[in-house]
Amino acid sequence: MFSATRMRSSASAGSVAKAVEQLPGVGEAVVDVEEMSERSVQVCRIHINGMTCTSCSSTVESALQAVRGVHKAHVALVTEEAEVYYDSSILSYNNLLKAIEDAGFEASLVSSGKDISKIQLKVEGIQTDNPSYTMKLIQSSLQALPGVQSVDTDHGMSKISICYKADLTGPRSFMKVIELTGSGHLKASISSVGEREGEARKQKETEQYLRSFLWSLVFTVPVFLTSMVFMYIPWINGVLDVKVVNMLTFGETLRWVLSTPVQFIIGWRFYTGAFKALRLGSANMDVLIALGTNAAYLYSVYSLLRSATSQSFKSMEFFETSCMLITVILLGKYLEVLAKGKTSEAIAKLMDLAPETGVLLTMDEEDNVTDEHEIDTRLIEKNDVIKIMPGAKVASDGVVIWGQSHVNESMITGEPKPVMKTKDDVVIGGTVNQNGVLHIMVTKVGSATTLSQIVRLVESAQMGKAPIQNFADHISKYFVPLVVISSVSTWTAWLFVGRYHGYPQSWLPASMSSFELALQFGIAVMVIACPCALGLATPTAVMVGTGLGASHGVLIKGGQSLENTHKVNCVVFDKTGTVNAKLLKTMEPQQFYELIAATEVNSEHPLAKAIVEHAKTFWEEGDKSIWPEARDFVSVPGHGVKAMVRDREILIGNKSLMLQHNMNIPEDAENILAQAEKMAQTGILVSFDREVTGVLAISDPLKPGVREVISILKSMKVMSIMVTGDNLGTAESIAKEVGIGTIIAEANPEQKAEKVKDLQALGYTVAMVGDGINDSPALAVADVGMAIGAGTDIAIEAADIVLMKSNLEDVITAIDLSRKTFFRIRLNYIWAFGYNVIGMPIAAGILFPFTGFRLPPWIAGVAMAASSVSVVCSSLLLKNYKRPKELDSLPMHGIATE
Repeated sequence: MFSATRMRSSASAGSVAKAVEQLPGVGEAVVDVEEMSERSVQVCRIHINGMTCTSCSSTVESALQAVRGVHKAHVALVTEEAEVYYDSSILSYNNLLKAIEDAGFEASLVSSGKDISKIQLKVEGIQTDNPSYTMKLIQSSLQALPGVQSVDTDHGMSKISICYKADLTGPRSFMKVIELTGSGHLKASISSVGEREGEARKQKETEQYLRSFLWSLVFTVPVFLTSMVFMYIPWINGVLDVKVVNMLTFGETLRWVLSTPVQFIIGWRFYTGAFKALRLGSANMDVLIALGTNAAYLYSVYSLLRSATSQSFKSMEFFETSCMLITVILLGKYLEVLAKGKTSEAIAKLMDLAPETGVLLTMDEEDNVTDEHEIDTRLIEKNDVIKIMPGAKVASDGVVIWGQSHVNESMITGEPKPVMKTKDDVVIGGTVNQNGVLHIMVTKVGSATTLSQIVRLVESAQMGKAPIQNFADHISKYFVPLVVISSVSTWTAWLFVGRYHGYPQSWLPASMSSFELALQFGIAVMVIACPCALGLATPTAVMVGTGLGASHGVLIKGGQSLENTHKVNCVVFDKTGTVNAKLLKTMEPQQFYELIAATEVNSEHPLAKAIVEHAKTFWEEGDKSIWPEARDFVSVPGHGVKAMVRDREILIGNKSLMLQHNMNIPEDAENILAQAEKMAQTGILVSFDREVTGVLAISDPLKPGVREVISILKSMKVMSIMVTGDNLGTAESIAKEVGIGTIIAEANPEQKAEKVKDLQALGYTVAMVGDGINDSPALAVADVGMAIGAGTDIAIEAADIVLMKSNLEDVITAIDLSRKTFFRIRLNYIWAFGYNVIGMPIAAGILFPFTGFRLPPWIAGVAMAASSVSVVCSSLLLKNYKRPKELDSLPMHGIATE
């Protein structure tokens, strides 16, 4: 029994298990992914509002994981989103929203499933006498449609949110149902609210912080001036020193009045955040800010009240401390939000690839165009026929049914060379049609499109935590309590030393008591320590790194994949292949290739794909490439394939397959096979009607630059190994030419996976490059599975990294980018720890006895805000990443693996 227990969370466990069971010598495949049933497990993304630091995200994550039926939950502080895998037979996403709200945060659904699309419609024409009844009627009608998962209505706004399976239904169907429900009185349209919700939320949050900062500045500036500047201007100082009540002056009263709205209105967000955290038994950044500012404010109020009731007591207040603290923290949060927004630019650019409109064609029964009109691309449904003009973007994924043109797919695959598209070729939504008119039939819409899947993959990657982040999360649990203890200890120590005259009276600043000096030291310690920087160190770098990878055609599936890749010191490759044929019987080459292509087109094996692609070269560009129907197709793992085509029995495979069917192998065929092996080629026999008709030689012409790529990997201290199912002679010849010293020949898929395990047992961190079903076990077992973008869906699902351009050099790009990203993460931790390790002792007054230097609390607040901003800016420097210069000179553009 082969146990595939190391499936990635992004892999389809069921599909991989099915693939493994089909391997030779393999029985039942047991897939244990936290006992997740593929039928009932759903994944949803939820936006969370109100998180301020990693302590908040940890609290929400714990609350979600405590819900019965939740298999796993990832909460990302930077994106303010949660990705939750849950058992839909036990709970719904509404239970998850409630759990988050019970934890004290606001939650809203972003998407409810991997294959679920969501749209928001606005309904016009509802009668005002009974709008609730009309909306309920519409809701019931929509829920009756096949493929509709959920319908949420907003009676007040006349809006309907619909989650649905795009393969079964679509927005035009919803709009038609709504209009029929209202007997022609109702009209539905796509609501602009809800589109680009993430960008709108970020923009709103940015504006809120800016507004709060500016209002705080309005009150804080006069407080600062009256306490720090105007005292040196005699006539102004004289006005400020006018007594109001007993020893209470006009200036002190003015500062009290101005600082109160800053403390309790503008700064209210810190109180609510601190209350939520403390209610759940945790502590976050808001707790530190609330404690620090209230200590300064409340002591100041106490001092003012004493002076107002005394004839001799002269107050010493710190209203400027609390005001300036809140102001600089709001400025820091504003800059932090701005910087964090730039970390997700990659996703925004991907989303911008989708066109806003498309031309919908109406066809008659004879496939003639009867009408065409422009529609919103969000209204396009599966099986629609769309017209793509030259220079226009392809509206959605589909198949060409008429026309031919070159399409620029560089925005998706990164490959700059335009690709020729003719009838029956697949086109990708978001790519650009260049020089011809195409009619395409839509095959995928909504969340099922290639572009949406790439966006979702990048979003999921940015949600996933790198293992190194667990270190910061663990520290954050104890960070705030430790800071509070340190602050109280600092205040107590200085108060004790001052009370018992442990330092000269000359150390005390003018008009300040030992109590007030100790209080300032304690407040400074409390506000300089910031857990935010620790929480942002890893996710911001991961966001930028995965976004950069996507722009280079390297899709990295999360922080763990990124972290594992930077450790890679061994890469396992297969060899490349092209096709030549030698016929043993008299027949037209086109007829020969037509029969074998009709057979091999049903196989997922990369060699089969190479044969089919080679067969296409025997037809003129633009001609039909529809092969004859193959009946009774059977794949014999490790040997070949057989089928019936045009009433002829076709067998394609190795010698053992022919011998199994009691066929005589001619001497000419034996000689050709021997010659192929000498020339480092793989020989495949072809028989028609139980007679060997030809030999296919799968050769390995080494593309220019392969040796250089292997050399670059060596310079990066990465060992290259070639593993293949071919014979030893072929494998050795290829390995020698490219400079690979270690080879594994004649290996079946199970042996490939075992070899990866052997390398891991020797201490190597192994990356496996593959593309077929037979590669998925090795991809799953490897520390890092790299799937060729042109490979099968199963291989891509089982992999950690997808190389969209199918370029060998992108293996180097992936490793190099991950190393640069983790260098940046380590640098971020140096920044985060540096501020706290150096800043806290200085704030506590360690330099004061020797230099007289002390850190005012508001300056400590500046340092706290600067720590978060500097960490985010450090991550943003990754945007300057350039792949190794050696790759720019390589004339290599693609590989195919076996």
